[in-house]
Amino acid sequence: MTILVTGGAGFIGSNVAQGLLDRGHDVVVLDPFVPYYDLGIKQHNVDLCREMAPERFEYVDGSITEQSTVDDLFAEYEFDYVFHEAAQAGVRTSVEDPLTPHEINTTGFLHVLQAADEYGTERVINASSSSVYGRPDYLPYDEEHPNYPKSPYGVTKLAAEHYGKVWTDVYDLPVVNLRYFTVYGPRMRPNMAISNFVSRCLNGKPPVVYGDGEQTRDFTYVDDIVRANLSLLETDAADGEDVNVGSTDNITINELAEHVIDVTGADVEVLHDDAKEADARHTHSDVSKARELIDYEPTTDIREGVEQFVDWYQANREWYEPLVMDS
Repeated sequence: MTILVTGGAGFIGSNVAQGLLDRGHDVVVLDPFVPYYDLGIKQHNVDLCREMAPERFEYVDGSITEQSTVDDLFAEYEFDYVFHEAAQAGVRTSVEDPLTPHEINTTGFLHVLQAADEYGTERVINASSSSVYGRPDYLPYDEEHPNYPKSPYGVTKLAAEHYGKVWTDVYDLPVVNLRYFTVYGPRMRPNMAISNFVSRCLNGKPPVVYGDGEQTRDFTYVDDIVRANLSLLETDAADGEDVNVGSTDNITINELAEHVIDVTGADVEVLHDDAKEADARHTHSDVSKARELIDYEPTTDIREGVEQFVDWYQANREWYEPLVMDS
């Protein structure tokens, strides 16, 4: 098959692209290399894919916000599947700038859906987010839980989900919404909690926790996310559905910071700062639906995943290590 991965130079997208290449598919990555974080990391991601299968991999510099770019790409390649990973990520940044995530996450996704419908794509897998839930009426979240997004980012991801359902029901284009719960692992964005904690500890600086640290997160290892995506090459059971993709457990941010200190052997203590606006207090996923529909079973708990990430970080420190704040 010929498959498009939007945002395929990013963290999750490049891992999905590698998984598809490993299965023998032809993969086209569309990514505009916006400097949301160190572009050297994105370049490394593209280089890894190209090295895997230079004859089956193509990188295209462009954005889903440009309808003509998207249309031209679909007309040229006639994609069988689309794995839509492109997004302006970040709950906190969306509070400061709500227009950019709307343009990318909602309008950009509409461009992809229109082109996929026009050019006969068989299926679109949309990367959604646990941010659509916002605040819990109960935990763990199942897919029937009401949606109370607390940030513009969460609103854009929820709107995209609804567009996916409309294209499934009205336009007969099957769309699956995979709701990711805080993804981490090798090549993750350097401004995420785990990568920031590890970077600071390895440089002798304390991890900084915002708020009291008793908020909980369901962290999902990227290999589990990739497996969930690839499973949709083999079944159509999830068409038109929202599906949680989470981990085996959750953890408080205080516990996470202390575990990073233990694993890195840093001689530091956790620092606390003011809580950030729009951050969810708790996330925890019920993956029963994913287990039933796509045979999903998370394999890596957060403590094992942190240990694996620290090992990877140390082996790739020369090109990956982000700048560390002085505080």
